[in-house]
Amino acid sequence: MLVEARDSRFDATIHMMFVFMDLGIIWINSEKVVVDSVLARPWSLAYIPRQPARYILEIPPARLNEFKIGDRTDFSTA
Repeated sequence: MLVEARDSRFDATIHMMFVFMDLGIIWINSEKVVVDSVLARPWSLAYIPRQPARYILEIPPARLNEFKIGDRTDFSTA
């Protein structure tokens, strides 16, 4: 999980340059609500969430269907 200082579309943008495998990306805001998800492909220049996000969760692509926009998540940042 990548953690940004605040909710932001710009700060939560990721790239896949020099990444050699697909990744499932889940964007989560500071309220711990899923705001977007995508199957990120190797060597793609940029993926920008539709809504501002603070947390970027990288997961195996097969698990993407476990998360939907609007889902509330629960995790500790400690």
